[in-house]
Amino acid sequence: MSTLFASIKAALRGDAEELLRAEALPPEALADAAPPHAAAGANRGTGPVIISVGGERRHSPASVEELELELLLEALFQCHGYDYRGYERMVVLRKVQGIRAELGLSTISALQARVLHDAVVCDALLRALYVAPAQMFDDALEVSMLRFSLGVCLHGVALPRVWLADCAGVQQAWTLAVLLEQEHLAQRTEIYATVASDAMLAEVQQASLPMARLGELQGNYIRSGGTGKLIDYFDVSADGMRAVLKPHLNSRITWAQYNLVTDASFNEFQMILGQRALPDFGPSLRKRVLQLFDDSLAPFGTLALDQQLDEHDPLLRHYRPLLAHQSWYKRIA
Repeated sequence: MSTLFASIKAALRGDAEELLRAEALPPEALADAAPPHAAAGANRGTGPVIISVGGERRHSPASVEELELELLLEALFQCHGYDYRGYERMVVLRKVQGIRAELGLSTISALQARVLHDAVVCDALLRALYVAPAQMFDDALEVSMLRFSLGVCLHGVALPRVWLADCAGVQQAWTLAVLLEQEHLAQRTEIYATVASDAMLAEVQQASLPMARLGELQGNYIRSGGTGKLIDYFDVSADGMRAVLKPHLNSRITWAQYNLVTDASFNEFQMILGQRALPDFGPSLRKRVLQLFDDSLAPFGTLALDQQLDEHDPLLRHYRPLLAHQSWYKRIA
């Protein structure tokens, strides 16, 4: 906490020397530190600037709101261990402003105070910053790509493993489980669904659906190419009010808390589905996570991304598209 408060004090004063002292950088790093007020003056009217402190590039906020956002993200990391500092700022700002308004708070600083002292508010912020929750069969293109790739890529593997990275909630995992059952792969395929926080983990492990909601999801199922009734894959509670995925399918899903930003590769997978997690990442974080996926993907495995790999990306030589103009790839090297 003392490091956090010292960093905040330094940021507010624009004192490069104090910022270095707060982060325990060597004195010689001062030579590389451009005072924030000097950098801002040199770039006035051009928006946020980047200041080099001890060789590390730092974001210099151009407004009070941006400064509040930077301090909130730093507080979230320093006090709770969740690192959203590498996410796209406009995306993060939109989500933060949404939860701020929902809580009836006037400023991001007021939200920060609540996050630091109220675990419920902290969990609410983490949910707001996380991947938007999926509905079962809500993306017809994604489902069609899964139907195509599951059979092609997994049938030849004895015990396939699929990673739902930053899983978009229990309904995304249940969709995959149903598709695996239809491809006769469910009994030997393990789904690893990872989420960012313990609170989210507790939610998905106890999840069920209202029967009325399941009826609405039948429409998604049919539109995405499904046949028959979605309810056939669920058990209904004794009172007929709620439904949960059948045990033989649910048991194939392993839920875990995992941080894409900081954690290392934890297994080898025949398929990695990361297309819902990647859009919010800034360039550096995106590069880091793509490398993590590459480190975790088995030979000839399938990697699902949100967009096509850049032609200059060194990872591209490891992959070829499953289909032209799609961002789903098969590993070839």
